[in-house]
Amino acid sequence: MIGLFFPFFNCGDSPKQLSEVHNEPTGNEMIDLTNKLAKGWNTWNTRSVLSHVLLPESFAIDLQLKDNKSGDILKEALIGRRGDSIERVIPGFHAYDGSYTSLKLEWRDITVQVQSATKNDMLYVLVTPIKSADGDSLIINPKMLWEKEGVVSIDNNITAQTPSKTITAYIVGHQWEANSDTILTSLDQPIAISTDKDKSVEEIEKILNESRVAFAEMKTNYGESSELYNSMQSVLAWDQIYEPTNDRVITPVSRIWNTEWGGWVLFDWDTYFAAYMLSLDNKDLAYSNALAITKDITEGGFIPNWSCGFTKSKDRSQPPVGSYVIKQIYKQHKQKWLLHEVFNELLSWNRWWEKNRDVDGYLCWGSNPYDPGDNPEWLTQKNGKKQAALWESGLDNSPMYDDASFDSENHIMQLADVGLMSLYILDCQSLSEIAEELGKSDIAEELKVRESKYRNKLKTLWNNEFGLYLNKDLATGEFSYRLSPTLFYPLLAKVPDDLQANRMMAEHFYNPQEFWGEYILPSIARNDTAFKDNNYWRGRIWAPMNFLVYLGIRNYDLPKARKDIVEKSETLLLKSWIGENHIYENYNSETGQGDDIENSDKYYHWGALLSYIGLIEKGHVLAPELPIQGIN
Repeated sequence: MIGLFFPFFNCGDSPKQLSEVHNEPTGNEMIDLTNKLAKGWNTWNTRSVLSHVLLPESFAIDLQLKDNKSGDILKEALIGRRGDSIERVIPGFHAYDGSYTSLKLEWRDITVQVQSATKNDMLYVLVTPIKSADGDSLIINPKMLWEKEGVVSIDNNITAQTPSKTITAYIVGHQWEANSDTILTSLDQPIAISTDKDKSVEEIEKILNESRVAFAEMKTNYGESSELYNSMQSVLAWDQIYEPTNDRVITPVSRIWNTEWGGWVLFDWDTYFAAYMLSLDNKDLAYSNALAITKDITEGGFIPNWSCGFTKSKDRSQPPVGSYVIKQIYKQHKQKWLLHEVFNELLSWNRWWEKNRDVDGYLCWGSNPYDPGDNPEWLTQKNGKKQAALWESGLDNSPMYDDASFDSENHIMQLADVGLMSLYILDCQSLSEIAEELGKSDIAEELKVRESKYRNKLKTLWNNEFGLYLNKDLATGEFSYRLSPTLFYPLLAKVPDDLQANRMMAEHFYNPQEFWGEYILPSIARNDTAFKDNNYWRGRIWAPMNFLVYLGIRNYDLPKARKDIVEKSETLLLKSWIGENHIYENYNSETGQGDDIENSDKYYHWGALLSYIGLIEKGHVLAPELPIQGIN
């Protein structure tokens, strides 16, 4: 395929390794994967992007700022934090493996640039003051994290004695004073920290510059798409953390979310989408995230809505995109052990939908109540209720569901959902291909039977007069005309014929009263009374919706719609990325801005699906519509 390539900078893979076909699992692949990823210096600590941590030892060098005027200390820094007197972090480059990172931090009257590099297992950090007042200080706080064994001391240098090694860090080119467990130095000149004893500030600056140039050069491989790649890779790399409870490297939606969910949280479809994006240039991280969310399957046999530091959602799942994403990752890297590792969980999840969310042959969102135990009430109080069913949809407050009735006895919404049925048919298709690849022809046939069942049922939701598939109220038998981009998802499952697909585009995609406009696609039609709410899924634009509709359009001969959704998604993403360096959770449908509002996280990785659309379109990713069996 023209334009297809796999960059190898800081990915740990050679071209030979990427082309290997690893057919049978040995049982050690997941352990080897963790050992490969969870090592070296990086910003592993979810609580602060100023925390440089060495794995597996878990020794951290935390950087903090002290405002002399108030005496306040900024102990932790995160990208996109909200509130009064908060820090503003402008993220720069970040190699996945920590070989180079850069950010600018503004807090109170202090502005600093922080760069780091790693080379031959050595850490080099440079803090460059840009703005500060007399007496403002940098605090260096060395410590052990996650209750790992080790002793840290400060004498002429910083020393950490761990069971495996002794690490010594040096403060270079600047006077400093030590308290009992921290180091204080003024912000009147650059401060360098290094684990390499013989390096001067000038030598450290040279290493940092060489690392920055090498990393920037790698991004140019993407040509005219380099800024799209830059935005996607940056948010994924900065959101990458080490999760100590399960000893794994994962990429949650954002560090802000992690702090409120017990140190980490993985959402179902968010994490699969992250794995898909990561598969472009970092196979190991793609595998790690796909495995993490899949292996967090509940005792009930489904992938949970969320899994976090407290517990996991045992009442509900989320849109079933897992098999599709695993199929795409496998197509890129052709290692069968991944398929073997996740197949049973994906099959269990597929069977669960039919057993638990089927109403008269239609699929509907729901929530099965369970004993929440001593878990936080804010996580569990809606279990078994309609709101939890909305959360299962992933569209938490979508107007599509405002008028839908909820069966409180069976704990399921009485609305045949076009989006869910389309994604489930796609799941059956994808998992059937995986089963065939693994030689499980009987299970492949089972999946094809289910696919056919729901395909035929979805066809009954086509409204020929209106020219679109519509959700159906199963209590009244009436179609719902609350219109969302999910109604284009049948294109993903290849259910519409060519005439229907063209009508969907002409009458609805390009309808300025519904979805067309300067910025697309709004999460509810523009002529819906809820559109002006501009509140979460009530009118704002969401990258996963654009992404799934784009993938569906690729299944048909719709060149204008395909071109338009690619170009408009790119424009929307770059509008906030260039200048701000933010990747928003969602966007304003009228202004195209991410907006500094509470219900749009500023650095949420699935916003980069808007970038990934362009990268797929330019041929940097294998064509998603190609079947497994069509890839050599």
